[in-house]
Amino acid sequence: MSTDTLAPMFAALADETRWSILQALGEGDASASALAGRLPVSRQAIAKHLAVLQEVGLVEPVRAGRELRFRVIGAELSATAQRLDAIGRDWDRRLAAIKEIAEEL
Repeated sequence: MSTDTLAPMFAALADETRWSILQALGEGDASASALAGRLPVSRQAIAKHLAVLQEVGLVEPVRAGRELRFRVIGAELSATAQRLDAIGRDWDRRLAAIKEIAEEL
């Protein structure tokens, strides 16, 4: 995963409603209508938010009979978390090196 894919993902996640949608989908697959019943947002707005989340690869549609449900793509979230962990480890190493240099002075 490159930083080119991280920026749109973070932009998508910057919206509080999208976080709420991801949290709701973390409990199980749901349709836009079902999500609209749980969240204080219209079904049309939910559909637009789902489209953004789908575009960045965080959710996918799944046909269940006549209903279109959405599910979280856990692999994408895990890959993003691993990328952030790697960045954090790099910064920890850099800060430890700076601390060591400062203590030697």
